[in-house]
Amino acid sequence: MGVRQKGVGSVRWTLEVVQVPVTDVERARDFYAQTLGFAVDFDVSPAPGRRFVQLTPPGSGCSIQLSDGMHDMAPGSQRGLILVVPDVRAAHAELAAHGAVTSGVVVVSREGGVRLALDDDDLDNVGLVHLADPDGNQWVVQQISSRG
Repeated sequence: MGVRQKGVGSVRWTLEVVQVPVTDVERARDFYAQTLGFAVDFDVSPAPGRRFVQLTPPGSGCSIQLSDGMHDMAPGSQRGLILVVPDVRAAHAELAAHGAVTSGVVVVSREGGVRLALDDDDLDNVGLVHLADPDGNQWVVQQISSRG
């Protein structure tokens, strides 16, 4: 049961699109589509010198949007984007097979430190892979196979 706040209880809110600032839309599109396997929802140029590309991670209800200078965020400044998977080791293997440079599978210990994961580690909620796109926008892939 969630906490109901005054004024927002009658409207259903969903996060659908997150802007990711990039310098080269084509290079970023290739990275997200080919390396990460995101589906290209649309790729349009509504005016000369303007391009929008929207991509969605497999199974996600939230997409990312790349554009050429349509926002004031500096390319590579996006942080805190988290992709959730049921098996972070499988996700890491897929990323590595497609050439993504990652941290490897790491685990957050109960004491707060981060270390490389061992074969027998339980990674549920604490298993992570860190990676960045070609501009330096940072992503985390987190294993969540059960919720508390």
